[in-house]
Amino acid sequence: MKFAAPVSSAVVMIILILGANLPNSPAATDWRAPAAPRDLTKLAPEELMNIEVENVYTASKFEQKVTEAPSSVSIVTADEIRKYGYRTLADILRSLKSFYVTYDRFYSYIGVRGFGRTGDYNSRILLLLDGHRLNDNLYNAALLGTEFVVDVDLIERVEVIRGPGSSLYGNDAFFAVVNVITRRGKDLAGGELSGAAGSFDSYKGRLSLGRLLGNGLEALASGTVYDSSGDSHFYKEFDSPATNNGNTSNTDFDRFHNALGKVSYGGFDLEGVYSSRTKGLAAAPFGVDFNDPRNQGKDTWWFVDLKYNRSLGSRVSVTGRLFYDSYDFDGHFIYGGVVNRPLGYGRWWGGEAQAAAGPFMGHRLIIGTEYRDNTRQEQVDFDENPFQSYIDDKRRSDIWAFYIQDEYSILRNLILNAGVRYDHYSTFGGTVNPRIALIYTPVEGTVFKFLYGSAFRAPNVLELYYATAASKQKGNLSLQPETIDTYELIYEQYLGRNIRGSIDGFYYKIKNLIVQVIDPADGFSVYRNLDNADAKGVELELDGKWDSGITGRASYSYQDARNSNTGEPLVNSPRNLAKLNLTVPLYRDKVFLGIEEQFTDRRKTLAGRYAKVFFVTNLTLFSRDLLRNLELSASVYNLFDYNYYDPAGTTNVQDIIQQDGRTFRIKLTYRF
Repeated sequence: MKFAAPVSSAVVMIILILGANLPNSPAATDWRAPAAPRDLTKLAPEELMNIEVENVYTASKFEQKVTEAPSSVSIVTADEIRKYGYRTLADILRSLKSFYVTYDRFYSYIGVRGFGRTGDYNSRILLLLDGHRLNDNLYNAALLGTEFVVDVDLIERVEVIRGPGSSLYGNDAFFAVVNVITRRGKDLAGGELSGAAGSFDSYKGRLSLGRLLGNGLEALASGTVYDSSGDSHFYKEFDSPATNNGNTSNTDFDRFHNALGKVSYGGFDLEGVYSSRTKGLAAAPFGVDFNDPRNQGKDTWWFVDLKYNRSLGSRVSVTGRLFYDSYDFDGHFIYGGVVNRPLGYGRWWGGEAQAAAGPFMGHRLIIGTEYRDNTRQEQVDFDENPFQSYIDDKRRSDIWAFYIQDEYSILRNLILNAGVRYDHYSTFGGTVNPRIALIYTPVEGTVFKFLYGSAFRAPNVLELYYATAASKQKGNLSLQPETIDTYELIYEQYLGRNIRGSIDGFYYKIKNLIVQVIDPADGFSVYRNLDNADAKGVELELDGKWDSGITGRASYSYQDARNSNTGEPLVNSPRNLAKLNLTVPLYRDKVFLGIEEQFTDRRKTLAGRYAKVFFVTNLTLFSRDLLRNLELSASVYNLFDYNYYDPAGTTNVQDIIQQDGRTFRIKLTYRF
């Protein structure tokens, strides 16, 4: 069994290579072959090569070709999500170069380019939904697993922008910006009824309705429910008669329901989301009683977002956005039989205005401003019976920002992209973050990008204000933002019309990392700006799509991330990552086999040991319209039942947490 995953990886790689030599299907369309304009002197390099380059919006807040974006970009489409059987946003991100996921059986945490602190609530990536910020105002958390606010079946595409993005987006855009773009009413053109069943008595149902009406009104409404009993587990750290000999069952349950509504008319887009997810605490974090099914945490999020976009002539457009968000955390923790209730309440509203001009005289200019009013940032903790209050902290803060960016075409094949943003926080003051990129296309299909950018992560409410005598913890109002400076050199090469390759080299340096330490003066734990880190690495990727219907993507990432103060490797930082994705048509354009292989190097744990190397292989058989209006998929995850572990966080007794073995899912979707 130890050799099964490496062997399968080699087989898949052979299939991918052979795919380049398969004969083209006359009926197939060329994925990068738009009709060539007549005036050849005005063609872009990509058009000269008869290839179609994908467009991206998130990198610069306007639509541009990926080859012109001032960053390393990955795009995952709805078609890929279906063919690879992705169940969560964490699954999607895990498939991309330089990304890896850590799961403590409560939340899913993303690591990027060798930095993945266990239990950091993903506060160093910025998560957007249709451009709306999804990092909350309590913990700066981005919810990526089953706690993500929208069903992944409603995703049209995911745009992932690596590197610092604070010059446009401000806080949390530290390592990456992830923008999840959802489907529109016209994409459904009717309705969908979907159901799924899988391992651990897991069931999911979805009903979606959408349409574009003749008067220009477009609407979509969708609701999803999910329930999973979860697996049984054994934890040797609790192996005693008093704690059921380390065995726990009925404690890994996972339940959520969410809803999405969108209405568009003219230049207005109104969007609303509601999501609630309840998760059992199988691994007994925070010192709760082991094997008690009453332990659970609940995340509830809803928001309303109104966006307006209007063109003022052929070269000027204005965009405005107003929003209101609500996020609640509701903990139900058991200590010695006593019910403890850690609660968090976040409420905020705000707006953004942006003007874009160009192209004119080689320039594309955007100017914007943003304001957020955190009307409620409340942390509560108490025992129910007998009642005892530990903390009841209520705060309010505000943020305003101004940004400007210019894309200047110095020459036909040389672009300078430069921008800067100023953010002002009522908690710590102001911060300025620039980004500059030089993008050079020496010959058709060859692109070089030279990038520099800085970003910041503001201290969150938990780090600033959480203080209880019972837990011997105190706040620190003098905390300053974490900062990062990143340098990148990217080489992108299009090989004919079927294959695209890239090599990315990066170096970053982080200062003022916020860490929790013990103050020797009083023995209380406190957050302080103490750590620094730096990393260097290289990312290689090759993807292709052939007329035969075969598509594939292979990547390798090397990342050497260390604590700058000690020179030691960072915790939860794999030196090597390798990914392979392949889809093969089995019957015309109706039945496909999706194969995914992932390798993760060993990772250092908090105890100084290492979670071992592992391979994971996933298979999905997907069919569409084999029967009219019907989609069917069957997936096997961790095909070879590989036994692997993720490093645990400071809230766990365990040093490593075991992950799921072989699991299954069947999904059926009917369009009407």
